[in-house]
Amino acid sequence: MARETGGERVAIVGAGLAGALLATLLGRRGLAVTVYERRPDPRIAGAERGRSINLAVSARGLAALEQVGLRDQALKRALPMHGRRVHPLRGEVNFQSYSADGTRAINSISRAELNQELLDAAEATPGVTLRFGRKVTGVDADAGLLTLEGPDGTETASATVILAGDGAYSAVRRAVGFDAELDFLEHGYKELTVPARDGDFALDPDALHIWPRGTAMMIALPNLDRSFTCTLFWPKDDLAALDTPAKVTAHFREHYPDVVDLMPGLTDDYAANPNGSLVTVRCWPWVRRGRTATVALLGDAAHAIVPFYGQGANCAFEDCIEIDRCLTEADGHWPRALSLYQERRKANTDAIAEMALDNFVEMRDRVSQPLYRATHAVQHALERRLAGRYVSRYELVSFSTMPYARIPARLRRQNLALGAVTLATGLLAGAAVRAVRRRGR
Repeated sequence: MARETGGERVAIVGAGLAGALLATLLGRRGLAVTVYERRPDPRIAGAERGRSINLAVSARGLAALEQVGLRDQALKRALPMHGRRVHPLRGEVNFQSYSADGTRAINSISRAELNQELLDAAEATPGVTLRFGRKVTGVDADAGLLTLEGPDGTETASATVILAGDGAYSAVRRAVGFDAELDFLEHGYKELTVPARDGDFALDPDALHIWPRGTAMMIALPNLDRSFTCTLFWPKDDLAALDTPAKVTAHFREHYPDVVDLMPGLTDDYAANPNGSLVTVRCWPWVRRGRTATVALLGDAAHAIVPFYGQGANCAFEDCIEIDRCLTEADGHWPRALSLYQERRKANTDAIAEMALDNFVEMRDRVSQPLYRATHAVQHALERRLAGRYVSRYELVSFSTMPYARIPARLRRQNLALGAVTLATGLLAGAAVRAVRRRGR
């Protein structure tokens, strides 16, 4: 595209998934973009151990990747998961399809690999510069300056637009003084591994595996090397209490008996991998305008959510697409575009944050209950019988691009309509029975 006018110098802080995607989108508009990342280049240094929480990329993420030509490339490195395979402590393992017809799937993708692909795309885009090993220590929106700590000491960089995609603990958000509330779960997470067994998957690779245990759970997602990345979601005190190899092994034999023998590196991984925190970030506004620069937050910096709907990356990608769309509508005027962006996205991100918290309860507890399984079966039957008119929440979140904020209202409308039809059917049936009885007298 032709280079946009106005002389903007765009700085993106954070070279994670959202930062790299946004850099590519803006570079394709002809803008000069510099991306600053505190870490070394992950394509050289590798990913941080135990910090992946494999991505479950679904319709929203794929639609965004399509915009930069990476959808098919990403899917080649993905494993489709058509449902949940639930491992109760007692009883048979069962499979719960994600879609009514069994054909739709979410995609297990390595966070590190997708980040590398997005960085390659950004670096190949004219006008985009990537600078690693630069930690933001100050932001002056009035002067349009970033202060950074780099390999050669302190440096400054100028920008007229500063876009912060630097995560839930955003340095930019703190430096500028955005109002933010960080709500931590009592649960933390730790990653483990189920390696390939005799060169093949040790578990069914067509599913996201869940071991629901009431107040806690473990999940496992498949990888291309035929291993599984497992993530424990436990109360933090429980994670800390297993402080010897013997305690770890005993706990897993008691609570995860069907998988413990598939994890030969269990005690080493448990000791070496860090405990992560789970946080919901609620922030408003997301945009602040200084005399020289406009600063905006995106992704986790604006609205981190817990990972229990697999929508964190999908949601952040939608932010990037919305910023690009708003720039077009605002004819390249950044303050107007960013104002539109925050107004449109805030309600959506609030909605998915609440749905993600609710889905944690569903995954760690409800999925193993007979009533849940019966309800799940009824929902799928209704979806097949009333195609397009009755759609489950999971379908709308994962297999559509309907704005998150519209989903609760859509569910209420269809449930009211279904209730009305059920009531009317019941009344008609009752009337027919009474009529038959009267004729028989």
